[in-house]
Amino acid sequence: MIRLLLGGTRSGKSALGEALLAAGSPPRRVVATGRALDFAFRERIAAHKRARPAGVAVIEAGAAAMDVLGREAGHGGTILFDSLDFWLFACHDLGKTQSSLAALARGLAPYQGADGPELIVVSAEIGLGPLAADASVRRFADALGTLNQAAAAMAGDVRLVVAGLSVALKGNAS
Repeated sequence: MIRLLLGGTRSGKSALGEALLAAGSPPRRVVATGRALDFAFRERIAAHKRARPAGVAVIEAGAAAMDVLGREAGHGGTILFDSLDFWLFACHDLGKTQSSLAALARGLAPYQGADGPELIVVSAEIGLGPLAADASVRRFADALGTLNQAAAAMAGDVRLVVAGLSVALKGNAS
């Protein structure tokens, strides 16, 4: 089953994802896509690493995340994919945003349905604020909104996380 966790910066979506990962069946792993390009983001990544239980494998996937998800599905268990927005950043850096929807569908397909492994997808919901004045930011927000909609359509459980509180948008938010 796919669970999609949407929220803004510091909303609590990653903490919820880590709690769901800890409660999920083994083997448990994290597919990480963020790259530390500055000191503050390196610190944020380090905090995420410290919050994870020992023994949880972390796969630094970057732009190859959908291929990694496809390979990892065969191992069963529970995967935390953190995050869809940073995967889009990684693809953008490599000029791959054109095929991101097809890659997303391919990467998430093995997790659809109740009998498959569990995939917890974390993504930023950035379309709630004012329209960005910068064209590149607007293109990114549009592309991420499209990816979030596609992931939500494939997911059995979709939640919006705001101020540490989870609101069920689709499915059983147990």
